[in-house]
Amino acid sequence: MNHSGETSGQSVRDVRAVLLVDDEPQALKWFERCYGDEFPVIKAQGAAEALALLESRGDEIAVLLTDYRMPVQDGVSLLTIARQRFAHVSRVLMSAYADKHVAMAAVNQGQVSQILEKPLDEAQTRRTLREARDACLQRLREQALLQRRDDSLRETLGFLAHEVGTPLATVSGYLQAMRERHQSAACGSAQVACVAQRRPGELQSMLDAAQRRTDFAQSLVASFVRTARDAYRADHSASLQAADLVREVCEGYPFEGGESGWLAPDLSQDFRLPGQRDLVYLVLCTLVKNALLALRAAPPARPSVRLVLGRMGSVATIEVADNGPGIAPQVLARLTHEPFTTRADSGGSGMGLVFCRRVMVSMGGDIQVHSVPGEGTTVRLLFTLREEQQDT
Repeated sequence: MNHSGETSGQSVRDVRAVLLVDDEPQALKWFERCYGDEFPVIKAQGAAEALALLESRGDEIAVLLTDYRMPVQDGVSLLTIARQRFAHVSRVLMSAYADKHVAMAAVNQGQVSQILEKPLDEAQTRRTLREARDACLQRLREQALLQRRDDSLRETLGFLAHEVGTPLATVSGYLQAMRERHQSAACGSAQVACVAQRRPGELQSMLDAAQRRTDFAQSLVASFVRTARDAYRADHSASLQAADLVREVCEGYPFEGGESGWLAPDLSQDFRLPGQRDLVYLVLCTLVKNALLALRAAPPARPSVRLVLGRMGSVATIEVADNGPGIAPQVLARLTHEPFTTRADSGGSGMGLVFCRRVMVSMGGDIQVHSVPGEGTTVRLLFTLREEQQDT
């Protein structure tokens, strides 16, 4: 049982039972006959049995309804323990008129959210149980949302650390090369620095490449910062149009040599992204990187990376397709479901497509990977558009 909010293996919709606690067997049977048509009823004859049921079947229980007067342990004591250990469960106390002052104290101290006076009025009881059940479901949904946000940010941070480390390591390598080739005495002046080049223009090439990688690393960090901020408050400062996002990737990615000329964008079927723009930016950068690495490993006569936007009804797509060597079927089956890489010796973590798929699923979308060895690989991001987005 997971008491933190997200139920284990069950939908929030399944959390709807009422746990009734009363030491009188006839009262338990009567309640189930009266209210079992609307609420699944789980019965307990005392606090100890109720706590055991909360431990074993808490994933089903939305409301804890207990009588006040019971031997060994009264209802308020039970509700106090439940508040501490099973925070998602709504707590309701039944009491006779003579115990009304105790019930009010329980409300004021927070052990119980509502009270029902015995004998129970059916209409009021049903209304109270519905409200308590709905309050439990709302708490579970809010807790699950916060947990997903935390998990997403934690996973994104780990992925980002790897992705930023690669360009920064390259920049560090360029700086080390320039340091080794620096010849302080060769120029004869303290105002001039001399660096030996193995070929004309090599120094400028290293500086340009270092600048591109630094800018790219900064864009990834900025993307993460926006994602972290937007997880808790909306920010509409950046465009949500898919075409603008693809252009940003094409302009910001640190391509080697003439690799930028390999890209062939087709942005004619633009659409509005359904949120989490900056996570999609990380996903696209990952897919472009994978395509370029595949083309570098076995370059065809005319390397190509197509970036194509598509739409069909309520589904929109961003497709990244290369004409590289493709992926073997036994590898393809594992790529989006488990960390797996064929480039471990060159720093591959195997988390790239796994991360991409988790991002897409978190937005209600999905990812498809199609590859034919020798013909290339196509990765398609699927977005489910809301009704108001289908006309934009």
